[in-house]
Amino acid sequence: MKAKATVISENSVFHLPGAIAEHGLSIYLETENGNYLFDTGQGKAIINNARVLKKDLTSIKGVILSHHHYDHTGGLLPVLEIKGQVDVFAHAQLFKESYNLKDNNYRYSGLPYNRIFLESKGARFLLNTDWLEIEPGMFLSGEIPRKTDFEEGDNKLHIKEGGSYIQDIVLDDQSLVITTEKGLFIVLGCAHSGIINILDYAVRKTGCAKICAVIGGTHLGPVSEIQRETTIKMLKEFDIDKIGVSHCTGLKAAVELGQQFKEKFFFCNVGTVVAS
Repeated sequence: MKAKATVISENSVFHLPGAIAEHGLSIYLETENGNYLFDTGQGKAIINNARVLKKDLTSIKGVILSHHHYDHTGGLLPVLEIKGQVDVFAHAQLFKESYNLKDNNYRYSGLPYNRIFLESKGARFLLNTDWLEIEPGMFLSGEIPRKTDFEEGDNKLHIKEGGSYIQDIVLDDQSLVITTEKGLFIVLGCAHSGIINILDYAVRKTGCAKICAVIGGTHLGPVSEIQRETTIKMLKEFDIDKIGVSHCTGLKAAVELGQQFKEKFFFCNVGTVVAS
């Protein structure tokens, strides 16, 4: 399958008059079998930036949500208000109540709207936990097996159960895997399950070791230095042509990735286009 990804929402924007940045991620995917939206950002930038980038949100066949966090799902409502009825692919834990611990305070970090309200606006939720083929050659990963011993994730993420807060391992974290003539095109949301786990799983499920591009958030910013350094070292063991990071990667990790991958590395900000 041929695919083209255009970043609609992201933390940074450069030399793109009229576009705005926000903490979040949304990517517009154009494929041979139709257009899709991967994540929706917080919702403050997606409509404006789609117009600036001349991407028609009414043309999408579906919305794919990588996980439940507000900075990936908050834009679903404004998209529905433009598009109307549309399939929304997501994990079965999309509607869980989650929080981010910062300065000893718990801040709600989940989907900002409830299911009934979003369905009244046209969302047709298609919930999965396993590897799912959305279109021929385009797969939603389902739950990623946690194989590595160093990808421990972000210990500031919690869910509320029975009045108590427990660590959220973000089991609902999913990635998109597209098989192309050049290799695998992998789109990450936040990679809460660990980018090494994700890439290894994609290679095993597809039987293809060549990765033509990896784009999206890697969540290497909030994790431990050991996890960040080990991840970058192990990434070098994969056959990757291009790696474009954004959102939750963090500037330090991005700089280190740039040093290691050199010309293969790029920043994946608002307006960035990546074609397979």
